[in-house]
Amino acid sequence: MSARPVTPVGILAATLDRVADGLDGVADLPDGVRDELDRARTLAGGLDPYLEHCTTPESPALAALAAATREHDWSARDDAAVFLEQEMLSGHVEGQALKMLVAATRARRVLEIGLFTGYSALAMAEALPEGGRLLACELDAEVAAAACRSFAASPAGARITVEVGPAAQTLTALADAGEQFDLVFVDADKAGYAGYLETLLDGGLLAPHGLVCVDNTLMQGEPWRGDGATANGEAITAFNETVAADPRVEQVLLPLRDGLTLIRRA
Repeated sequence: MSARPVTPVGILAATLDRVADGLDGVADLPDGVRDELDRARTLAGGLDPYLEHCTTPESPALAALAAATREHDWSARDDAAVFLEQEMLSGHVEGQALKMLVAATRARRVLEIGLFTGYSALAMAEALPEGGRLLACELDAEVAAAACRSFAASPAGARITVEVGPAAQTLTALADAGEQFDLVFVDADKAGYAGYLETLLDGGLLAPHGLVCVDNTLMQGEPWRGDGATANGEAITAFNETVAADPRVEQVLLPLRDGLTLIRRA
């Protein structure tokens, strides 16, 4: 089953394709309109494949994990407490970006809030030094088990520990235990983002030099489109505004996949 477009660029490319299809057979278009449309389609549709081409290839273990995620029938989980779909996979380019950030920050302790099938966790674990550890929080026991099976096929998987249960409870327990992390990746329930960041900052979980990476902060363009906002889109819009107004932090929102915000203490 092919993935549906879930990033601003992907949605734009699909929209331009539909516009072009709708104009097929229209004979009285103004001069140059079809050429301009074709250029726009090439520009939008070619970006993600070019990024993939120019990015370091994923490891065999990551490729196998991605393939297993794509091949799984997530629609069979209609009675599950948490909605899941293959489009939630971080994927090659974002995985390599996170891996690069772990290496560049020389992180030894990494926290992930929201595991899904484990692609981003395994990518980051591959960059950890000897003795480095990654703790992943996941609410859904079934996907956590699937991720652990994939981790077992990679030497880097031994660096990953998975905590199953509500992330807020896990974070509170970690804070009470005095744990600190050099890098945190947040990719969980969007309504929980603001609370997670507050716990990271106020609970002492983020090391003084630590970096927080927050996924899906463009949320398919909903924060600026102004049409058809979903609950997730509203949550992300509010989160982005909260972060932008917080004097305790500095941040940059990168147009990587569906948006990746990097946050550190000011």
